[in-house]
Amino acid sequence: MGEHISKSRFDDLEREAFVGHLLSDIKILEHLLEENLIEDDIVRIGAEQEMCLVNNDYRPSGKSLNLLKNIDDPYFTTELASYNLEANLDPFQLGNDCFSKVEKQLKTLLKKANTEAEKLNMKILLTGILPTISKNELGIDYMTPIPRYYKLNEVLTSFRGDHFALKIKGVDELTLRHDSVLFEACNTSFQLHLQIPPNDFIKSYNWSQAIAGPVLGICCNSPLLMGRELWKETRIALFQQSLDTRKWTYALKEQMARVCFGNHWQKDSVVEIFKEDISTHRIALTKPIKKNSLDVLKSGAIPKLEALNLYNGTVYRWNRPCYGVGNGKPHLRIENRYIPSGPTVIDEIANFAFWVGLMVGRPKKFDDMSNVMDFKEAKLNFIKSARTGRQTIFSWLGKSISSEDLILNELLPIAYEGLKKYDIDNKDIDRLLGIIESRAKNGTGAEWQVKNYRNLRKQMKLDSVLVALTKGIFDNQQKNIPVHEWPSLSGATKSSNSFEWVGQIMSTKLMKLHEDDYIDLALSIMQWNNIHHIPVENNKGELTGLLTWSHIEELKKNSNKKNTRISDIMIKKVVTVQPRTRLNTAKKLMDEYQIGCLPVCVGTNLVGIISKTDL
Repeated sequence: MGEHISKSRFDDLEREAFVGHLLSDIKILEHLLEENLIEDDIVRIGAEQEMCLVNNDYRPSGKSLNLLKNIDDPYFTTELASYNLEANLDPFQLGNDCFSKVEKQLKTLLKKANTEAEKLNMKILLTGILPTISKNELGIDYMTPIPRYYKLNEVLTSFRGDHFALKIKGVDELTLRHDSVLFEACNTSFQLHLQIPPNDFIKSYNWSQAIAGPVLGICCNSPLLMGRELWKETRIALFQQSLDTRKWTYALKEQMARVCFGNHWQKDSVVEIFKEDISTHRIALTKPIKKNSLDVLKSGAIPKLEALNLYNGTVYRWNRPCYGVGNGKPHLRIENRYIPSGPTVIDEIANFAFWVGLMVGRPKKFDDMSNVMDFKEAKLNFIKSARTGRQTIFSWLGKSISSEDLILNELLPIAYEGLKKYDIDNKDIDRLLGIIESRAKNGTGAEWQVKNYRNLRKQMKLDSVLVALTKGIFDNQQKNIPVHEWPSLSGATKSSNSFEWVGQIMSTKLMKLHEDDYIDLALSIMQWNNIHHIPVENNKGELTGLLTWSHIEELKKNSNKKNTRISDIMIKKVVTVQPRTRLNTAKKLMDEYQIGCLPVCVGTNLVGIISKTDL
């Protein structure tokens, strides 16, 4: 996402030329494979670290460009939202102390970022989804002001032909519409790269698909979004829906999601995967390309296949095939895109070692996955794992098996052998895979968040819970102890943040009535629930009035009026506020109008209510 295309015109001429370059790149890649010109005698690993920027109140801070300028380091780049950054780590040859090197570099980069962030009253946080992110930070004003991001938003929105819709159901349910792709900015990940020899690419790619479910389940770290408890790895559903350009129609037809797991085992070569994507998904971005790949190859140089790489960056497979050039040699790699950021650096490196060990330790019986496992079995494992994490019951080789048993008895032994095969330092193997073993037995980052969210919710307002949870994540991250050793947050961990906005303390689980309801129903509901104010909505779900206990008291004196409709007596000129209305303003309104509550609206839609008790 970070590539700048400042000189792009995004017009028809550029698009026509880009298509030519894209088709040429496919032919060149086929040629490189046929002539055995792609590097096959070395295996490297690499990673990309996405991170959240928060202010001293642990809320999103949209100052990424300021921070990037102060860091002044080419390892760092922008992300879609101005409260995210990405650090691109060096590639290291797989062997010996490579994971310690990745860990050391990552710590160094994060320390540098944190040092500069503190000067701007910010903090760096690693988490799959920032608990304190809200609808307020999803406006276009939080998009990083770079042409590529605006163009991507414009194009994908036009492909969609409508607003993006979000509907995720877990313990809670989140249903929301939005006018941009900024839902995607809620996600932060730790993306893993593994170089693959060309002759083993399809076997490795299919294996990466087969293990994706259990690997995801043991790494889950994103259970909350906007105060709702959803999937153990909510990023999976959120990312697909945030970039879903499929059109909703009355016709039942097959449509491929732009964010996808895939639909079948691959058979031929990496080229077939690229061809399938180009055949399925429209070109979203273009850029001017000076030299044709064929001309570059004829000159004796190795082409970077710029058009193919740009296109590939706008199709979001969870296991993405990648082509690159390093030290003058072309190579292929698999990018693992489903691992969340955090909870700590040591957890991330353990995830990295586990995945790489599994990949390079693949037993021979898994060389042809189509003879071992049905593809839909692997796909269902991935979806179930995103929903239920470590509690998932997987289908593995035709049998049902718990996540813990699959990790401990089947996959960890493969990972151990794989890392030993590449002479990884024994201390690193035991240290990192030992973390995976302990997590399989004791719990993931998602489970820690859910447990503490539920406990704190019994004592505190939702906003305070989310701030306290985010602070707890940050504090534990600084200690860099694996998440299975994190202590629980106590009720004493009450956030010291000072509330400013109505949305931070309003009640959101509301009793509501309809204009056509009868007063005797309203009376019963108010008595049963011990409430003194009930908002009234029309058939469109819009706020049209407010019924208060004083109305009921008057009507109780006259038994003949108990079947009066609410619309006849409700207050129709309702004083309302918005989630971002300041609390002192809300208090002044209550005093001025001598009322005990204020409905909180976004447009005509009721989203909460704030009372004197809340204040």
